[in-house]
Amino acid sequence: MEWLNYHHLLYFWTVAREGTVVRAAEVLRLSQPTVSSQVRALEERLGTPLFRREGRRLVQTDTGREVFRYADEIFALGREMVATVERGGAGRPMRFVVGVADVLSKLTTYRLLSPALRLPDGVRIVCREDRVDRLLAALAVHDIDLVLSDTPVPSQVRVQAYNHLLGESAVSLFARPAVASRLRRSFPASLDGAPVLWPAEGTVLRRQLDDWVQAAGVRPAIVGEFDDSALMKTFAEHGAGAFAAASVLKAELKRTHGVVPVATLRGVKERYYAISAERRIRHPAVAAIADRARAQLPGGTA
Repeated sequence: MEWLNYHHLLYFWTVAREGTVVRAAEVLRLSQPTVSSQVRALEERLGTPLFRREGRRLVQTDTGREVFRYADEIFALGREMVATVERGGAGRPMRFVVGVADVLSKLTTYRLLSPALRLPDGVRIVCREDRVDRLLAALAVHDIDLVLSDTPVPSQVRVQAYNHLLGESAVSLFARPAVASRLRRSFPASLDGAPVLWPAEGTVLRRQLDDWVQAAGVRPAIVGEFDDSALMKTFAEHGAGAFAAASVLKAELKRTHGVVPVATLRGVKERYYAISAERRIRHPAVAAIADRARAQLPGGTA
């Protein structure tokens, strides 16, 4: 019997998903010549080309598309097998690897993931925080089971993944009680010149906040910009200024940071997505997360 080399199939599958050998080599953490030679070995084994070149891009041939469909099913079955074995391991909790977009707040992440901790068979959550594009690359090669993000898969990212909208929350401005009381008077005019702590430029929430203040006709004084939302909340806790966060977190924010809502920012929303490599949610931890989010947050379609 002639055996199929599944490493060759994995390299072909990754090149097909990424569109170029360069991107596939980055995802696989291998050299470009290695990836190219492995794909050629698969073509030689099958006796037919799987790609044709169009400019700088590789395009699958008809046979390549057929092989890709089989590869997709093969690796999906492999993931399912591993998950089944891990769930059935005697006395061992199921391992659940989650990629968390670094723009999501720690409180939001905990809220979204906490239902997985209550699964009857037990679960061990492995959280990896990073930029969304890097997390999606890890999802593509099945290093992680799920990505949590505030945006769906960006259109420029060539990864076959599926967006599951968990829900959305209104966004409120929060501050220390004395600051909040002062800002509530004649809001939003009271924000003119008031110190605020904003998320970093380029984030979804920052763009919404910039649009909101422009529409409101106010110019708050941005005294700090933060990549880390936890650090921003610590600054606010010590009275440095007001900050924006999901309204559903108001109880936790009061308890952990001593801040209270100033007002809800009309039209500003935070959305939460679970991004998976499969269209249907099969992983029990992901199903638990989606079910709880759907019950607690409006707008979810997971």
